[in-house]
Amino acid sequence: MARLTINGTQRDIDVEPDTPLLWVLREQAGLTGTKYGCGVAQCGACTVHIDGVATRSCVMPVSAIEPEQQIVTIEGLSPDGSHPVQKAWLALDVPQCGYCQAGMIMAAASLIAQNPSPTDADIDAEITNICRCGTYNRVRAAIKAAADGSATSNG
Repeated sequence: MARLTINGTQRDIDVEPDTPLLWVLREQAGLTGTKYGCGVAQCGACTVHIDGVATRSCVMPVSAIEPEQQIVTIEGLSPDGSHPVQKAWLALDVPQCGYCQAGMIMAAASLIAQNPSPTDADIDAEITNICRCGTYNRVRAAIKAAADGSATSNG
């Protein structure tokens, strides 16, 4: 039995200790915004926050997470879409297919929380998520807009 705090709610989940957090989130908790991409922590589609740190959930066994640690998924980042990164994503039309975007948003939100004024080099070093549609220029622009507060929603 794993005791996890997900999006502010503590849950007891009956899974094997080596079960990846990604599958617990999707299958046991019903939070399907976090996506499976590669299964080896390379693409970043599965990125969530654990105590504010962007973490690839596909390789994180639930046994490595303490009950007091806070897990935040895309659903818990800002349910109403008011997080500056979410607003910037919309304002700059970042997504194309959208599959990787939840992980990208989570990685970007963690970066800005740790570094409120990231440079291009900071973004390159921290945002290693893969986008098959190649929206990297818009991702960078959205991160900068979110960081400087210039993002407004177009919808």
